[in-house]
Amino acid sequence: MRMLPGMITALLLSIVAFGETSWSVEPPVDANIHLRGTLVNARLQFERERRGHVAFIGGSITEMNGYRPMVMEILKRRFPDTEFEFTDAGISSTCSTTGAFRLQDHVLSKGSVDLLFVEFAVNDDQDAGHSRRDCIRGMEGIIRHTREHNPNADIVVTYFVNPEMLAIWQAGEIPLSVAAHDSVARHYGVSTINLAKEVADQIDAGTLTWEQFGGTHPKPFGNAIAAGMIDRMMERAWGEPLSENASPESHAMSELLDTNSYVRGRLLPLDAANSLRGWTIQTPAWENLKGASRSRFSKSLLLCAEQPGDELSLAFEGTAVGAYVLAGPDAGIVETSIDGGPYHETNLFHRFSKGLHYPRTVMFDADLVPGAHTLHVRIAASKSPDSVGHAVRVLNFVAN
Repeated sequence: MRMLPGMITALLLSIVAFGETSWSVEPPVDANIHLRGTLVNARLQFERERRGHVAFIGGSITEMNGYRPMVMEILKRRFPDTEFEFTDAGISSTCSTTGAFRLQDHVLSKGSVDLLFVEFAVNDDQDAGHSRRDCIRGMEGIIRHTREHNPNADIVVTYFVNPEMLAIWQAGEIPLSVAAHDSVARHYGVSTINLAKEVADQIDAGTLTWEQFGGTHPKPFGNAIAAGMIDRMMERAWGEPLSENASPESHAMSELLDTNSYVRGRLLPLDAANSLRGWTIQTPAWENLKGASRSRFSKSLLLCAEQPGDELSLAFEGTAVGAYVLAGPDAGIVETSIDGGPYHETNLFHRFSKGLHYPRTVMFDADLVPGAHTLHVRIAASKSPDSVGHAVRVLNFVAN
């Protein structure tokens, strides 16, 4: 019934047979596969209940036709009698902060997750440029929120790699985003696939090249390495017959690593904003705006304003507030005040905004006293020297 690991490896190699130099069919030592726990909860759902919800959350590496569909096929072959529901919550350019705030709407609202795959190391590094604190708050928010929703949820975090991170590994150091995410994974007993170090190790050993792997967004060849490592983790966890006495194992909840992690992150509806002056909820006429726009947002309603002085208020509860925005070539600067306090500027323009209406989450304050607060937002008269306007286009406000 279940495919053996060698069969899966052969399958993956057949997927990536595009004339490239073949990756050895002999699996590596697997020092970069870190199985924590047994993954028995997911197995019980798949094998005994014959149904399961498997979700993937991450950036473009998750959204693309890459490791995600390969892992889906592996699961379907391992459990051919199981009815799977797969959730693809990959959104290009987004980081773990955005992931923590959209987790409820994009994943958990679809039902309890039995097995969650998480991928944010690259985007926390190159897109968001996160500090260690930000990496921890996002990843801890995702892991803990998932397990508060379903204490039996099994989770696997995979660390992909970009050229800068590869150079850090090859220098014998650990990239900041991986080190931060791994501290959360170890704290919660979450399994990890250190694909980034695996790639560095194989390149150093001369058994792989960066060109073969395919770069930051891997070729099928590179994605097959990731999927193969996940498959071997599954074999390690599920290789022996399931015991008749096997039962679900609730995952213990440790103390928070950061008390202000985005564990209760959520998206706020646009109509939660009030006292609007100059703002409208609309679908932008993307064809009339400079810069590319992505199809996933082409029909989305956004809260939009373009003139300095346009302002609004937002009542919310929690310790953090921010905005999930599309920031394009005309992205402006907002001035924000909380509970009547001093105004602070946040520049929405991102280095990738020059040619793209870029999705990003900006935090206005992430260390508030728990409770009810009021946010006031106005568009600043100043703007980034790289921007051609003052526009603000909000997909959602976010709160923790």
